[in-house]
Amino acid sequence: MIAAGELQCAYFDAWRCRSCTLLETPYVRQLAEQQSRIEALLPEMPWDAPHASAVGGFRNKAKMAVAGSVEAPTLGILAVDGTGIDLQACPLHEQPIVDAMPVLEQLIRDARLTPYDVPSRRGELKHLILTSSPDGELALRIVLRSSEALPRIRKHLGLLGALPIASVSANLQPEHKAVLEGDEELLLAGTGVLEMRINGIGLRLRPRSFFQTNTAVAAALYRQATAWIDEAAPASLLDLYCGVGGFALHAARPGRRVAGVELTAEAIEAARETAAAMGADASFTVGDAGSVDLEGARAPELVVVNPPRRGIGALAARLDTSAVSRVVYSSCNPVTLARDVAAMPGFRPVRGQVFDMFPHTEHAEVLVELERR
Repeated sequence: MIAAGELQCAYFDAWRCRSCTLLETPYVRQLAEQQSRIEALLPEMPWDAPHASAVGGFRNKAKMAVAGSVEAPTLGILAVDGTGIDLQACPLHEQPIVDAMPVLEQLIRDARLTPYDVPSRRGELKHLILTSSPDGELALRIVLRSSEALPRIRKHLGLLGALPIASVSANLQPEHKAVLEGDEELLLAGTGVLEMRINGIGLRLRPRSFFQTNTAVAAALYRQATAWIDEAAPASLLDLYCGVGGFALHAARPGRRVAGVELTAEAIEAARETAAAMGADASFTVGDAGSVDLEGARAPELVVVNPPRRGIGALAARLDTSAVSRVVYSSCNPVTLARDVAAMPGFRPVRGQVFDMFPHTEHAEVLVELERR
């Protein structure tokens, strides 16, 4: 369903933020043109109608760069010169995120958190990252240059009592470069887990966990992938780049051997916890998705891949010569998807569908099913 009307954004109209490059294009046309671009990149195959998003209020995560001063902080993005542009009421964000922004601004003031100034390389507070669950709970990450401000943050955490906070953590990122987070994460309050209940499955997000930014469209993506998998009815499935286990746990069935592989240890721990809570027969392993065994008696019948934007690279050739009979590929980059499909001539595309995870931009999530020729 397409949400009624088009998105109105005062920030865009005032030229304060032009990140939504297609905002002036009617949404129905955005979808049609997106579909045409993606079809032109990939081999001919049947396509289901694209899955539309709400035009606003769909983003479950806000990555707010903090600038300005303690007395007058800005939460939003940085201009070319490093100064802050305040976007607290961004209409893309889910309502619990928008509602939390004034409280976070007050925390900055009361805890005397000096915003990091990029031009002078001074200050402490770099970003506030806020994630909202389908149940309306929030997880907050405070990205700092050092631990200097931690005692003041702990002292004023009571300010967040008015918010449905499940987790608060501090991430230390001391370097002056365009990297969002550092290696050290410190839990300050709550459980450190935000439950994302998707299609009845309680996926667990820890501070460093990846999850799609559009919850409703992600739920549809999982449903469609699961429907294709169930239609193929594999006895074994391997979910590569599995994150917190979304595809694998949706596809877990009695009698089906399901496994997942992911580099991030905390994501694997979360996937294991969800599997245990569900009673699902699914195993998850920390490892390099590109190096898994795809041969022999334990080779999976079906492989799901959901890689970063760079795609699966050399894994495509390994899949092509493997014992795997079917691949379900979920991609956030149609260009690398097309490259990887071309590197697997032993498979033919069965069908595809576009999921508009990122309205008002040319970005999209594409789901493609491939079967052995």
